Amino acid sequence: MIKFISILAIFTSLALTTKAQTAPNVTFIDPETLSTPRGYSHAAIIDLGNCKMVIMSGQVALDPKGNLIGANDIAKQTEQVFRNIKSIVEAAGGKMDHLVKLCYFTRDVSRIQDVRNIRDQFITTKTKPASTLVEVSKLFREDVLIEIEATAIIPK
Repeated sequence: MIKFISILAIFTSLALTTKAQTAPNVTFIDPETLSTPRGYSHAAIIDLGNCKMVIMSGQVALDPKGNLIGANDIAKQTEQVFRNIKSIVEAAGGKMDHLVKLCYFTRDVSRIQDVRNIRDQFITTKTKPASTLVEVSKLFREDVLIEIEATAIIPK
């Protein structure tokens, strides 16, 4: 039992040391161009040395005042979502060309071409980001039709 407790203490110490070493490399941001988040940050920026990774919370079609844009219109909601993603990427010092991953959560997967048409107005279509698409029965509000998570890698 003493050996187990000693080993557990060593692993706990290593975990705390690792966390303390990585914490200074992470910055959380909430650009003023987006609605005020409640209980989360819009993005985490991780310093990777010669570049930084920006991991974005799922974005929905809320304007800076928290109003939903495009009620019952997935194209208009998608456009606002990409405007929000662009705001985060630019606040982190990047461009939309730096997106490497998109994850879509939509209430109606049959509308994916509408989503892609809007996406293609915001990204470089020659090098599309890796993507995941998931149809869901519900998002955090009944009137929200799409939520998109994004990750960008921005060179320094």
